[in-house]
Amino acid sequence: MNPIVRRLSNPAEGSPAHVDREWLVTNGLGGYASGTVAGIVTRRYHGLLVAALPAPVGRMVMLSHLEACFRSKDATLTEREMSLVEFQLELGLPIWRYEGAGLVVEKRVLMPQRQNTAHLTYRLIDGSGPVRLELRPFVNVRHYESPLRTTLAGVYTIRAVEQRVEVDPGEELPRLRLLMYGDQSMLTLNGSRQPHGYREEQSRGYAYEGSLWSPGFFHADLGRDPSSMEATLVASTEPWTIVEALTPSAAFQSETNRRLQLLEQASARMRSGICAELVLAADQFLVTPAARPADATRAAALGTEARTVIAGYHWFTDWGRDTMISLEGLTLATGREREAGLILRTFASYVRDGLIPNMFPDGERDGLYHTADATLWFFHAIGRYVSMTGDDDTLKILLPVLRDIVDHHVRGTLFGIGVDPADGLLRQGAAGYALTWMDAKVGDDVITPRRGKAVEINALFYNALCLLGGWLSRLEGADAAAGVNDLAVRLRESFNRRFWYEDGPHLYDVVDGENGDDPACRPNQVLAISLSHPVLDETRWEPVLEAVRTRLLTPFGLRTLAPGHPNYRPRYYGDLRSRDAAYHQGTVWPWLLGSYVDAWQRVYPRDTAAVWALLAPFSDHLNEAGIGTVSEIFDADAPFMPRGCISQAWSVAEIVRTLSRLGA
Repeated sequence: MNPIVRRLSNPAEGSPAHVDREWLVTNGLGGYASGTVAGIVTRRYHGLLVAALPAPVGRMVMLSHLEACFRSKDATLTEREMSLVEFQLELGLPIWRYEGAGLVVEKRVLMPQRQNTAHLTYRLIDGSGPVRLELRPFVNVRHYESPLRTTLAGVYTIRAVEQRVEVDPGEELPRLRLLMYGDQSMLTLNGSRQPHGYREEQSRGYAYEGSLWSPGFFHADLGRDPSSMEATLVASTEPWTIVEALTPSAAFQSETNRRLQLLEQASARMRSGICAELVLAADQFLVTPAARPADATRAAALGTEARTVIAGYHWFTDWGRDTMISLEGLTLATGREREAGLILRTFASYVRDGLIPNMFPDGERDGLYHTADATLWFFHAIGRYVSMTGDDDTLKILLPVLRDIVDHHVRGTLFGIGVDPADGLLRQGAAGYALTWMDAKVGDDVITPRRGKAVEINALFYNALCLLGGWLSRLEGADAAAGVNDLAVRLRESFNRRFWYEDGPHLYDVVDGENGDDPACRPNQVLAISLSHPVLDETRWEPVLEAVRTRLLTPFGLRTLAPGHPNYRPRYYGDLRSRDAAYHQGTVWPWLLGSYVDAWQRVYPRDTAAVWALLAPFSDHLNEAGIGTVSEIFDADAPFMPRGCISQAWSVAEIVRTLSRLGA
């Protein structure tokens, strides 16, 4: 199989390709290594080793960055002084190539799976040797969300035994273990501290000045002989037995083979081009929840394993809603059906009061349940899983949980979530909470509260009722499904009577809201057509889809609010207050494109050319923001700048899912 390569050639100094574009490598635990193509640390979340550790520690920036220096007989150059002539992802792994003073040097970064370990390798490609490589590591061990002004530990203790080096930051913080592989490798103690400014934090309105410390520098000699061409610094929080279990070459081969296997288990049409790149990007989000060891213990007792989905990098943890929306694209469309089942079972164990968690805060063992739609997306994800795999064993395990969820929704549960006995529609809302996916808040102010009967909540609840009714009927008989089916029939009748906004013509976003019925044209109405069991009467599919197409569709997804509305915000930028005010008031979300395509193909099943045209812009997007992946959001107006997280699970998942259905 040919390697999957995405190449940025000759990224000029100061250009977006050099400074503003970012790379990401993950470890299957929620930990990662990430930075800019230029090697400049611009975010508090950047680091060559951001370890995912059990609660209450959480994700920790263990190694911020390295300063590399190359000393030859002709010149001494730092990495920053050399010319970056090429950056590429090979099988999703980043590779830099530098030239200067007759030297050509290659740099690679990888993380062995399910280890909080990073391998940072430099290789001499051309130039007269020997070349002395010096690597100075910089650290400020802190939680990745901690303000940059967080004071450095008073004293970092260094312990060195032969090639093993431990940095102990004290204060019950985890230790950083460093190990240098290379010819004549050695650590020279030469401690220093330096200030550092983080420009992305400044642009986002956060404190942006911090301080970093270095214990000294490692050095190794690089030559042209194969045995001395490269040197690797290994950084880890794992025990030494784990750190030393894989040599750099063995770790590289193992990770390469793992990535090739990911492509091999995907369908043939997903093994080349952008499809293959996104299969590898999807892998970044599928993790074992390292922060919650109880998950693994509970799963092992049941003879299974725990899995979850990181919603986005850098700052998201696992979210119930994002997981269920993403599940089909990340797993079922990539040949990872077993992991889909593990994810569903993991979340089923967390159901409380008829709800799955909205999210798990980093470093916490328990979830937060303030969501009205995540649990309904759970039904959707199970539906797609059972339809593709035929796994009735898992379905039978989940059925009592699903029954309990519906019972809680009918009776009423937390946050005002419950069926209105007057019309059978599902309502939700509690003061100070945003319970739908449009959940931005500025301080205590909810930007889009949507309290009442939201259009997609009822579309999802109808779909859930229909799915459960079908499963009960098939597995237990028609009588077992009768009550659920009756609920669905009543909801559908009320929905089509209450949600049609004739003046649109489209659907109300919310009915019986705090200020009455809300006619704002938003993308949520697409779900009334796109789900497996569409709640909207077929006679209204075309006008709704036309309203969405003409007012909300952009090259990178759907706007969250139509232009012309007084609350419309065309640009997502600035401090937290400014950004949250725009988050769902126009800002474009790529994940919505999947539902739009589903609706489009339901109305125009033969028009696949239009769908291909919708997906085409993402090929170029993989060269910007997060290289090789898909951003969280985009500005609502041209030029549709990528914003938010550089890599978002449901953005990647819905593009993968759509591509897998169309074929390559």
